[in-house]
Amino acid sequence: MYLRSTKKLNAEVYLNEPIGKDKDDNVITLEEVLENDDKSIEDIINKKFQINKILKKIQEVLKYREKTIIELRFGLKGGKPKTQKEIAQMMGISRSYVSRIETKAIEKLAKELEE
Repeated sequence: MYLRSTKKLNAEVYLNEPIGKDKDDNVITLEEVLENDDKSIEDIINKKFQINKILKKIQEVLKYREKTIIELRFGLKGGKPKTQKEIAQMMGISRSYVSRIETKAIEKLAKELEE
């Protein structure tokens, strides 16, 4: 009893010590509350590296019209992604033609990124 009261007075807290119960009457520990589900820094850096690689390939490989459609379709220049119909109206071409150009551009990028 003395040790328990001394520990509380010293404000010692352990991560695996129960701090309460949830709505299903399961014991909750401080470790569970503080648990971080965010991605690791390595995952974040890897994702940014992959994005930069794709953006570089878009500039190197695609023709102007293909590049424009991909940028508009996926919102790559900071804008909101647009539908094929919206792009078709902007460029004065049919929606199906936008679709064909988009498919061709994605295939080109996929081939380049495999190498």
